[in-house]
Amino acid sequence: MPKRSDRARRRPSRRAGAPGNSLARPPDRAHLARVVPHLSPESLHQLIRHSGLEACGEIVALATPAQLASVFDLDLWRSAQPGHDEQFDGERFADWLELLADADSAVASRTLAAMDVRLIVSGLSRYIRVFDPAAIAPIVDGEPVNVDVTAHHGPEHEVGGYLVRGTSSDTWDAILALLLTLDADDNDRFHAVMRGCRRLSNSTPEADGLDDLLTEPEQIVHDMAVDREHRRARQGYSTPADARAFLLMARQPRNHSRREPPVNPLVAAYFRAAADETESVSEPEDNSKTGHGSRVVSLEITAAERPRAWLGGASSQPSRVAHFRSLIAHARDRSETAYLARSHELTFLANVLVAGCSVQSRPFTPQEASDAASSVCNLGLEHWAVPDDFLLEHDLVSAFEAGWAVLHEEVSMFVATQVLATISDMTCTDADIESGMNTLRAALTRHRNAGTPWHAREALDVLAMLDTPAWTSVRGLLDEYPTMPAMLTAILDGRTGAISATEFEFISTRDQLVRIREFMSRFPDMLQR
Repeated sequence: MPKRSDRARRRPSRRAGAPGNSLARPPDRAHLARVVPHLSPESLHQLIRHSGLEACGEIVALATPAQLASVFDLDLWRSAQPGHDEQFDGERFADWLELLADADSAVASRTLAAMDVRLIVSGLSRYIRVFDPAAIAPIVDGEPVNVDVTAHHGPEHEVGGYLVRGTSSDTWDAILALLLTLDADDNDRFHAVMRGCRRLSNSTPEADGLDDLLTEPEQIVHDMAVDREHRRARQGYSTPADARAFLLMARQPRNHSRREPPVNPLVAAYFRAAADETESVSEPEDNSKTGHGSRVVSLEITAAERPRAWLGGASSQPSRVAHFRSLIAHARDRSETAYLARSHELTFLANVLVAGCSVQSRPFTPQEASDAASSVCNLGLEHWAVPDDFLLEHDLVSAFEAGWAVLHEEVSMFVATQVLATISDMTCTDADIESGMNTLRAALTRHRNAGTPWHAREALDVLAMLDTPAWTSVRGLLDEYPTMPAMLTAILDGRTGAISATEFEFISTRDQLVRIREFMSRFPDMLQR
């Protein structure tokens, strides 16, 4: 394998750990060898994210193929926005190529063997084109070649009987080194990869007017995404599409006093898939094969990822989810079966928020998702005024749905309506502010009528020119997941001093809803003073 000194300078990784996070002094290898193979894929992925991929070569070398396959499902897919469908990340794939090019050839071959061939082909096709050497000739067997391979000014090399051409010098040395290793160590997989890349290199859309059909590279990525969603569903994850659909259905008006609504089909499908996966696990003691019950709640959150959210304010104050916790504790003390079921339901709800929602226009951390799900459940249970033994026989999903609907109606829609009423008759002498107000009126009216007022959140920026604390507070209330910013509570309590613009608390009680109404009653005066 080419030495690093013989290769081009490494392309910077976009997702290396923050300065100081890398494993500057790695643990003893014997200790790693005992620990790493028993980590859950989620914990292994968190470790890689926190430490930076470049610092984790030793850890990757010790991971099992099953662990790596699951880590690739987690690490090689990204969504452009929180709650949107995840797409294959070709640049992150290149980061892995760079890591493997520096690794021992046996480690590189074993890691590549853990990857789906389609994933390798799709990732490589972004950086190379593959042809038969005979394709250099403009005419083959009396027929014109259907791709232009005669004009090429980038790097190229013949490997295992194939002509490989780089689309750029970026990652070329790493790719060439890995192809040579794969050819030497796993010839069958090498030819499968090269045939796939060759097919994509020769793939051109037919001029038949069917412009809506996916090209072959797009179809491969689509098929990979579908297979990945099926795997993750069996492991207990929610897909972004299912999560968004569940949250949309939960927002719909309903009779909140009804404690036993029909089972949501998305929820039923989730737990059916999770049950099938649990039954198929033959060695439950293997942490890499755990069922859905520990997917989000048990993730190891590093100090760098601790959320800014706070559930109960100062530590001397009672928790705002005390009612929820007391009901969970009652279920735990009376019925292990009921407690386990409620734990699985809470995990599902946290997964839904991670996959299909955002907070402060960013993704939830796992800990935030768990806290947020508990808060919404607390709101629903408090709304129903349930007895202590309620969770022995009733599920948390319906409680979440009730709380989610209350949050939507009494925070999102209420605040949007109040903001519109406040700015509807406001006039400003400043032309920029007046233009911004017109934009806000139009956007907020449109999105409120659609039931999604948070889509007008960016248009709220004009309010910052009138009153920054009011703007900060309303932005939190009009988020996709509404929260109470610390700024809002400071205004109501008359507190002064430095207040973080990103600090917030989850809404979990009726008392907080009363405080939100109090704030909105003051809102017009704040803008007009």
